[in-house]
Amino acid sequence: MIADTDDPRPRARLRTIIFGTDTPAGRGFDIVLLVLIVTSVTNLMLVSVAAIESRFGALLDGLEWFFTLAFSIEYAARIYAARRRWAYIFSFYGLVDLISILPLYIGLLLPEAQYLVAVRTLRMMRIFRVLKLVRYANDAGVMTRALRHAQRKMQIFLGMLALMVTVLGALMYVVEGPAHGFTSIPRSIYWAIVTITTVGYGDISPSTPLGQAIAGIAILSGYAILAVTGGIITAELTSEISAQRQNTICPHCERSGHEIDAEYCKFCGGDLSHAPEEEPAVDEHQAHARDKLD
Repeated sequence: MIADTDDPRPRARLRTIIFGTDTPAGRGFDIVLLVLIVTSVTNLMLVSVAAIESRFGALLDGLEWFFTLAFSIEYAARIYAARRRWAYIFSFYGLVDLISILPLYIGLLLPEAQYLVAVRTLRMMRIFRVLKLVRYANDAGVMTRALRHAQRKMQIFLGMLALMVTVLGALMYVVEGPAHGFTSIPRSIYWAIVTITTVGYGDISPSTPLGQAIAGIAILSGYAILAVTGGIITAELTSEISAQRQNTICPHCERSGHEIDAEYCKFCGGDLSHAPEEEPAVDEHQAHARDKLD
């Protein structure tokens, strides 16, 4: 592991700016970084347009090198400031940061590789950390858990779907044959997938009455498949949201069923994050003596 510098104070300040968002400098750094990312991706899009590239090619190439050098310096600064450097290098963001600067350097040998810098858009995920959108992060967690719970059901469903498109493809290959564009079973399976998903590119279509009847059944089955898929995920989402609501108990009235992002109880109006203050205990003898005085 790379050794720390003798003077940790500049490194600590740099770490606060680069990895932190609690200070104005940290938020400003990340916002500037996001603007650079969006601008660099826009620049890459303009380079891919032949008319613009032929007129402003030199300027766009210069800007691309500027962005790459800026991101290279930022990547080196992150490694220097990270508390656990190897952990950052092999983390998700560390790998994305590295991949986002490599393509242009590789493009000196392989020109086609420069368009891979579009991976910089993945770095926009830092906006969740910059703006601290905790509500959206919680919702993403609910969605992830729901998909994980529905994983087995979806695997069974996708297996049945794969069997269905294989049978449809083989059937259409027999019914239509190469004369109508169904030149092989894999190409017929491609037609079945496009038809069931209701995309319908139209590059292959049945011509015989029997083939058209099978196509109609496949299209109707596609709508049913979409409904089943949505139903599975919706059921798991409903279950996950209900579980979270049951976990949120009001410390005042001890009732559950609140929204995930609720701050106050919808029954008594109490603050969900603070328990009620307990009244100080009164000694029984003191209370009796006070009653006598009254």
